[in-house]
Amino acid sequence: MVCLLLKQPILKLDNGQGQHLRFYICRLPLKDQILSKTRYDVIIIGAGAAGLMAAICAGQRGKSALLIEHTDKVGEKIRISGGGRCNFTNLFAAPENYICQNPHFIKSALASYNQHDFIKLVDSYNIAWHEKTLGQLFCDGSSKQIIHMLMDLCHKNGVEIRLNLSVGGVTRSDAFDLYTSQGLIKSRALIIASGGLSIPKIGASDFGYRIARKFGLKVIPTRPALVPLIVDEAKRSLFTALSGVSNDTLVRYRNMNFRENILFTHKGLSGPAILQISSYLEKFKNEEITLNLLPDFDLKAYFNTHKNNKQTPATYLKSHLTNRLVDHLASSPDFHRSITDLKKEKLLSLADKVHHFKVRLSDSEGYQKAEVTAGGVDTNELSSKTMAYKKLPCLFFIGEVVDVTGWLGGYNFQWAWSSGYAAGTHC
Repeated sequence: MVCLLLKQPILKLDNGQGQHLRFYICRLPLKDQILSKTRYDVIIIGAGAAGLMAAICAGQRGKSALLIEHTDKVGEKIRISGGGRCNFTNLFAAPENYICQNPHFIKSALASYNQHDFIKLVDSYNIAWHEKTLGQLFCDGSSKQIIHMLMDLCHKNGVEIRLNLSVGGVTRSDAFDLYTSQGLIKSRALIIASGGLSIPKIGASDFGYRIARKFGLKVIPTRPALVPLIVDEAKRSLFTALSGVSNDTLVRYRNMNFRENILFTHKGLSGPAILQISSYLEKFKNEEITLNLLPDFDLKAYFNTHKNNKQTPATYLKSHLTNRLVDHLASSPDFHRSITDLKKEKLLSLADKVHHFKVRLSDSEGYQKAEVTAGGVDTNELSSKTMAYKKLPCLFFIGEVVDVTGWLGGYNFQWAWSSGYAAGTHC
């Protein structure tokens, strides 16, 4: 009996010019699907940002390319990013905005395909965008416009896409043999773009790390990154009471610091500055970070020059910080005595509590809340120019599966575009 491949639209998107475009991919149950082709020049595993870019570049070079995804969606992390508007890159993306055991590794890929190259691509599709803050670029409309652009480029360059296709194993003889839920597929080159462990509800898995180890690559231990933090139990009640309060804060850990908003939560801390600093914590339990809750103002200098002020420190602070934050921060009776009645050492101690508020951590909120995964395939095993495994140049690793973690604000998407471009143009 012959089974026809009936198809349903997976995307219906406005292209910015009042037109709706539909993309069709097989949606039948796996048992009813038929592989129309079993050998390709290159197979890309993972239809996220990096995988899509690699597939497009391979297709542009005339390669027969198959992009496979084990879930039923393409570019799901793109879709949910930036509150649905996709923070697709950052104007200031540079190697120093990335964490990697080999900090020089990032340079080549970013130089070959940088943020301005991707902006030109976005502009060519008439996708309106804006800079929100600190060089972060977002779509004016929807993140689906970025997905539409990438899907359209896949279509134009002959990339075949298969969803709900899981890979049970990979071996290699004269070519890569992929043992899939639809049978055996072969390819000359293989690109692993399967991502990390963050946000498991959209399909994150350890597949890429397992493939890396199978072929002899070292994998740097992984950990959640760009993740909210849980504070030590001793101070948990304070943070619970302040849940929902945000504050412009300078957050410091060792020699790194970030200044943006923080957000108090029931369990601890979140917000951009906290997510940024979290990526530098190699462990979470018993680590300590420092918060400068008033980074634009020197409270010690103020107390020194206003010794006769009859205001209380708490009343004065309410002109700079939210009432709720001050009310919970000012637990010491000295906060409620007039400045003129307090000795210098007492005033300096109060100022220190505001400028150097120490927070001991017990954990992070884990991969469920982490935006990315730190660690991954050791970059010393890969060519920085091509993203290929040095010992097997037809095997590539790109995107989040690699030990490269960008700052918050579009840097990780830029790494996806840059590393995908490198592999797609050299596979």
